[in-house]
Amino acid sequence: MAFLLSGCDRQRIAELEEGVATEADVRARFGTPEAIWEAPGGGYTLEYNRNPAGHQNYMITIGPDGRMSSLRQVLHPGNFAQVKPGMSMEQVRRMLGKPARQMDFPLRNQAAWDWRWMQPPNTSMFFTVWFDRDWRVVGSETRPDTEAPENR
Repeated sequence: MAFLLSGCDRQRIAELEEGVATEADVRARFGTPEAIWEAPGGGYTLEYNRNPAGHQNYMITIGPDGRMSSLRQVLHPGNFAQVKPGMSMEQVRRMLGKPARQMDFPLRNQAAWDWRWMQPPNTSMFFTVWFDRDWRVVGSETRPDTEAPENR
């Protein structure tokens, strides 16, 4: 399933050109976004989530002119490194998209969100962000996805 999503996404992405494609073009290929976020400068970002089955989350920014200004796959170590203690839950969500799963740990007074991502060439991983009860980041970690068939 994840492989099929990945192949379909490659085709969809190839059909969209930055500065040319419109929001209608993006929606025709990707469908209804998971969320819509305001972007700096008057545009907005459409969130397309491929978790929990897939390993990607896409953020597609539409500029004030109605044209696609960027298309980014956001689940990668460069973005994970930007998650810092004290960040709000919304900041993390806007950066990484909807997590694959959310878990509550009442005895620790914390919650954990997991995003599934692919470490090249083909190792399924989890990136976990730990939040306190005020929904502020207290830490993060990367670990192998022991649930993935390729990692068993």
